[in-house]
Amino acid sequence: MTAFFKKSAKNAKNDILSGLTVALALVPEAVAFAFVAGVDPLVGLYAAFMIGLITSIFGGRPGMISGATGALAVVMVSLVAEGNAMGEPSEQLGLYYLFATVILMGIIQISAGVFKLGKFVRLIPHPVMMGFVNGLAIVIFLSQLNLFKDANGNWFAGSQLWVMLGLVALTMGIMFGLPKLTKKLPEALVAILVVSGIVIFGNLDVATVGSFIRDGGGEGLEGGLPQFQTDIFSKVPFTLKTLWFIGPYAVILAAIGLIESLMTLNLVDEITETRGNANRECMAQGGANIITGFFGGMGGCAMIGQSLINIKGGGRGRLSGIVAAVALLIFILFASGLIEQVPIAALVGVMFMVVIGTFAWSSFRILRKIPITDAIVLIAVSLITVWKDLAIAVIAGVIISALVFSWENAKRIRARKRMKDDGTKVYEIWGPLFFGSIKAFNDKFDIKNDPDHVEIDFVESRISDHSALEAIFNLVEKYEAAGKSIKLKHLSEDSKVLLHKSSPKFREVIVEDIDDPRYHLAENPEAFPKPLSEYKL
Repeated sequence: MTAFFKKSAKNAKNDILSGLTVALALVPEAVAFAFVAGVDPLVGLYAAFMIGLITSIFGGRPGMISGATGALAVVMVSLVAEGNAMGEPSEQLGLYYLFATVILMGIIQISAGVFKLGKFVRLIPHPVMMGFVNGLAIVIFLSQLNLFKDANGNWFAGSQLWVMLGLVALTMGIMFGLPKLTKKLPEALVAILVVSGIVIFGNLDVATVGSFIRDGGGEGLEGGLPQFQTDIFSKVPFTLKTLWFIGPYAVILAAIGLIESLMTLNLVDEITETRGNANRECMAQGGANIITGFFGGMGGCAMIGQSLINIKGGGRGRLSGIVAAVALLIFILFASGLIEQVPIAALVGVMFMVVIGTFAWSSFRILRKIPITDAIVLIAVSLITVWKDLAIAVIAGVIISALVFSWENAKRIRARKRMKDDGTKVYEIWGPLFFGSIKAFNDKFDIKNDPDHVEIDFVESRISDHSALEAIFNLVEKYEAAGKSIKLKHLSEDSKVLLHKSSPKFREVIVEDIDDPRYHLAENPEAFPKPLSEYKL
């Protein structure tokens, strides 16, 4: 605790001010995502509070903000609808099935942390990362456009539209210009306060957080402390049928949550030039979702938009996330009336600036400078993120990148052929031997016309998988069936182990010699004054 307070004190002012800004921006997003999922606004707000607080304290990335997110909400909507259909219309069982699913989701995420699966985020290529950032910026932008519609879904028009655009532009102008005057004040918080003051004192008729909640069917922002949901145990039967129903949803939600969180963690790492702990973040997210499920929250994960608001507002430590979560709870308990007066236009302006800061504009410049396959991956991930969701986009991007990598490496298999003085033909193999290069590898050999003695030199090659083992086994069988002798030389130690385990036959054809060119003796005899037998090699 002492170390925590010492670290927090160094950047306390920026963390506190940035945390307050994030708390203000969290309100409409949490409410909006609750509406998307088909649950009460307080369910989203409680999730934002509990997940934000727990991950800020125990997570693997200080400064990263977590809460209810749209990526999870779009999956939850069908879960809630199907759950409601399982009981009487008055029972609304969908909400309780949602809580049970969030608890199971948390257990899966903790398991991912325990088994250290967070490290697999390193397998995500840079084009996928850029595509993810660009796609998410577009998604954030498009989501804000819905706030330019009235309760009936019609676009604003006339003076209503112009006032909205003017307030959004003013917010963005303050956020752009204030840092040029002073960097001691958080531009997002100042912009929200200034625009809110203009709306309140100018008595402008614009959409506010309060009107947004009421238009969506909510009764208001005010609520009490989260309550333990004892009804989960009575309304959700703990049977295999229930597990069969919520299990797939829990797996999908856990995967989306972890991918979005770990991708956001990587992005914050790059911005702050520090390194977070992916496995610790998995466990913190899982623990937060378990607690959230028991206390009536809709679950969540890292929020890239809020995280960027926090980082760009100067929030670097855990204190910023703690302040954001606690401030959000204070808003719910004591300041709901004030927060409901904040104009939506101010929050939209903040998010538009986040979009501008999030989008990797350099991707336009580098598209012609990077390999065409990487450019395709970057564009594909961006489009799939907008079309489907983040998890599908990232998985698709990794698969495309892996296939391209395999294809390119499959073309690099080479075989240099030479004859020894004793008439033995030597094939010197260059390049990785794996499933993609097997066809090219087999085409290198001329079994029918080769001499009686053949050697295959693997000094510049490596046996990578089961397909490679089968290819070598079949090659040895064909040479022996033709009555010819074949030997395998200069295999790496791990390749020898694989071959020995696959078949006893390889013990006869692998040559254990000492002329491996990877091991060199010094040409200067003075380097070894004693006989070589006395050295431990």
